[in-house]
Amino acid sequence: MDLSFLRSLYAHPGPWASAYLDATPSTEDAARALALRWRGLRESLAAQGASAGVLVAMDHALDATPAEPDRLGTALFASEAAPDDVTVQRLPSPPRANLARYGALPHAMPLVAQRGEEVGWLRVVADRTGAEVSVFDAGGVRRSETVRGHESYPIQKTKPGGWSQARYQRDAETTWQRNAGDVAAATTDLADALGPDVLVLAGDVRARQLLLDRLPKRWQRRAVLTDAGVRASGADHEPLDEATTVAVAEVADRRTREAVDRFGAQEGLGNGLAAVVSALQREQVEAMLIVDDPSSTDELWIGPEAEQLALDPAELRDMGVQEPVLVRADAALVRAVAETGADLVLVGPDDTDLRRGVGAVLRYADAGTRQQRAG
Repeated sequence: MDLSFLRSLYAHPGPWASAYLDATPSTEDAARALALRWRGLRESLAAQGASAGVLVAMDHALDATPAEPDRLGTALFASEAAPDDVTVQRLPSPPRANLARYGALPHAMPLVAQRGEEVGWLRVVADRTGAEVSVFDAGGVRRSETVRGHESYPIQKTKPGGWSQARYQRDAETTWQRNAGDVAAATTDLADALGPDVLVLAGDVRARQLLLDRLPKRWQRRAVLTDAGVRASGADHEPLDEATTVAVAEVADRRTREAVDRFGAQEGLGNGLAAVVSALQREQVEAMLIVDDPSSTDELWIGPEAEQLALDPAELRDMGVQEPVLVRADAALVRAVAETGADLVLVGPDDTDLRRGVGAVLRYADAGTRQQRAG
C-alpha cells in the first residue's frame, strides 16, 4: 500500500487530534445521530487535552463535509500547530469503533487498516458504438465518462439475402473496428494518466474483444474480460460491480502473497520490531508487513523526523533529539513508512511468522543487518 496520501499530515508537528466516527446515512435522523456521536468524541478529545481551537476547526470541517451514499465513516485529523488545516478522510464502511485519540502523532493506523490494499481500476462497458468508462484510482477518486465512436453507420450487419449483403457486412465490421479504436485510444489515455492496476472489460462480446486487441500490450496484460454488464439504460450494475470486486481482490491478494514470499526468502532478516526500527532508521525498508492490532501496547520513542524512532530514548538522544516522545508503535511506524517512501502490507496473524506483528522486506542487506539477526 502506498501511504503517500498521509504525507500532508506529517507536514505539521503535533500534538494531533484524531477521530473516527460512524457516518452511516441509514436512518431519517442520521444527521442527528452523527452529531451525537461527534459530541461524545469531541468531549473525549477535550478531556485528553485538545484545545478549543482544534475542536472548533474539526466542528467546521465535519459540518462542511457533504453527506454521500457511499460515505459510511469519517476520519478527521487536526494539529495544534495548524488547527484550521483539518484533514477529512471518507471511509467506505463504518469504523470498528467510534474513536478519539490525542497525541504527538496522528492516529493513522485505523485509517490505513480500513482502506486496505487499494487497487486502482479502470472499467470499460463497451458496445459497437462506444463505451462507458469508469476509473477508480488508488487515492479513492472515482470518475466516469462516455466515449462515443466516430462511426454510426452501418452498425448492424444485414440478414442473409440481397445482392449488397456482403458489402454491408464488411462496412458494419469496419464501423465496429473504427469505434473500437476510438474507445481503445480513450482507454489508453486514461490508463496512462492514472496507472490502474487492472482493466475490467465488459459489455458486448465482440466489442470488448475488438477493444482488447487494440489496447497496447502493457494494458492488455492487466485486462480482465467479463460477461457481466451491458451498456444499456437501466441495466443492473450489481453483477458488474461484483466482477470488478473479484478482479481487484485478486490483484490485492497477489501483492500480499508476493510480499510475504519475499519476506520469507530473507531467512529471518527484518523480522520483529527492533529489526524494523533499525531498518527504517536507515531507510532500508522497501515494504513493511504489519498485523493490525488495535489492542497492541507496543510503544516507540520518536523525534521530529520520520526516521527518528527507537526502542530506547537514549538512542535518539545520541542522534541529537533533545526531547524524545513516547507514542504508539504503529503510529510511529506508519509515519516512517509514509515519509521514507516504503510500502505497507497488511497481513493476517497467520499469514507469516512475524515477531511482535511486524517485519520488513529490505531494499538491501549489509553486514550490520546480518549482525543484528545473529545477535
